[in-house]
Amino acid sequence: MRTTTRVLSGVVLAGAALFGTAAPVLADSTPSPGASRDGEEEAAPTEAGTTFRTATKIRQDQRATADASTGDYLYWVFDADAGRTATVRATVKLPEAAARHGAATWQLDVYDGLRRRQACVHGSQAKAAPRDAASVTVSCTLRTVRAWAQPWANDPLPGSYYVRLTVVDLPQEDLGLQVGAEVVATTKDAGGSRAVDGALSVPLVPGASDAEVAEAAGESFSSGWWSSRWLWTVGGGVLGAAAAVAGYSMTRGSGRPSRVPPGV
Repeated sequence: MRTTTRVLSGVVLAGAALFGTAAPVLADSTPSPGASRDGEEEAAPTEAGTTFRTATKIRQDQRATADASTGDYLYWVFDADAGRTATVRATVKLPEAAARHGAATWQLDVYDGLRRRQACVHGSQAKAAPRDAASVTVSCTLRTVRAWAQPWANDPLPGSYYVRLTVVDLPQEDLGLQVGAEVVATTKDAGGSRAVDGALSVPLVPGASDAEVAEAAGESFSSGWWSSRWLWTVGGGVLGAAAAVAGYSMTRGSGRPSRVPPGV
C-alpha cells in the first residue's frame, strides 16, 4: 500500500504541475494588444479607409477614431487568431438635433480576409438613433475563429477582419452632415472546448506578399498544433492512470493466497 500511495501521490502532483503551467503557456502565445514591434505603444489611428483596399489597420483594444460625412462608408481592418472570439464596437457621435430631419439607422458589418460577410452571434449590429440622440452604438461579436475549415464552409479563419460602418436609413436631407466615429476591436480566448485539430497554412491576409504573410504569421498569430485541448487530453490520461492504480490496489487483496489442499 505504501508503494501504491507513493504512485498516486506522484500522479496527482504531475497532473497539478501540468495544469498549473497552462496559464503561463497560453499567455505567452498571445501577442499583447497595441504593442508595436519595438515594444512601444502605437498611436491609435485617427482616420478610416473608404474601401476594403484602403481600410485602416487597427490593433486589438485600440480606440480608433475618424471624422466623416453621413453616408460615407468607413473601413478598418484588424487581425484575429484561431481560438479567439472577436467583438467589434462602434460609437457614432451624431450632428446636432437641430440640423437633422429624422431618425437614422447605423449598421456595423464584419468581413473576413476573403471578404465574406461574417454572422454576428451577439450584439446590436444595426440600431436606429432618434432625431434627438447625441450618439448611437452598434456592436458585433463573431463566432470563434477556427484553425481550419472545409472549402465550402463560411467559418471564420485566422487572418484579417474588415469592419465597415455606415448609415443605412435616414432622411435624404441629412446626407453629408458631419459625424465622428470611434471603433474598438477586442478578442478573448474561447478555451480548449472550441479548439479543433488541424491548422491553416497561412493567415488570410489579402493583398500581402508571401514574405509579409509569413512575417504576420510569426508576429500576430500563434495558432498551430498547440491548444489547451492538449492539456485536457494529457490530464485525462494522468487521471485515468491514477484510477487504474487505485482500482488495482483495492482489488488485489492484502493477504497471501491460501494453501491449496493436497490432491486438489
